[in-house]
Amino acid sequence: MTAWVHGWAASRGTPAPVAVPGGWRIQVGLPGHRIRYVLAGADLADLAAAPHPPGTWIKAVTTAAQPGAALPAGWVRAETLHVMTVRFDAGDDPPPPPYTARFLTAGQVVEARVSDAGGATAAAAHLAPAGAVAVIDRVETDPAHRRRGLGSTVMRMLAGHAIRHGMPRGVLVATDDGRHLYQRLGWRVVAALEAAYLPEQPIGGPGPLVG
Repeated sequence: MTAWVHGWAASRGTPAPVAVPGGWRIQVGLPGHRIRYVLAGADLADLAAAPHPPGTWIKAVTTAAQPGAALPAGWVRAETLHVMTVRFDAGDDPPPPPYTARFLTAGQVVEARVSDAGGATAAAAHLAPAGAVAVIDRVETDPAHRRRGLGSTVMRMLAGHAIRHGMPRGVLVATDDGRHLYQRLGWRVVAALEAAYLPEQPIGGPGPLVG
């Protein structure tokens, strides 16, 4: 989790995480997602009971995806996510024609990108190094280009990059939908990540913009 928190912050361009009791605090600064806490040794409901400004998110590691304790009034429980890891053993998988693939870099963050025949991005994924661990983040496939194996392509591209640069292990946090793709590529679930947020808008208003 230490690797994931620091890699996530690097991938999203936020200030470095700050250690707090039981985890970390990140100043994200997005509408609806001002502050993020990630807890590896503390309870989500306990932290939520303290005063927080609207736009605060809390994500807490649990040993299984199970309902958490009741939250204080105003908090909204979000989708439970999945912490996944893998030891890379293969990489690089060129996309089918007419797609082309390339790497882009921004500081230490590497993006694997697949473009269509017109040069538009069809799929992309990002890797941020955290020591010897590759943190995978922002894996996306454009809806018009799904079911063509492009998500697997960008993941294998990053696997190859990780191996070549001394990062034999990867970590990511997946939704239920993403989990199935990653499991096909050898990733395994090691923990659940319970999540809740304190909205900036009244319940029923516009949803939070989560980066």
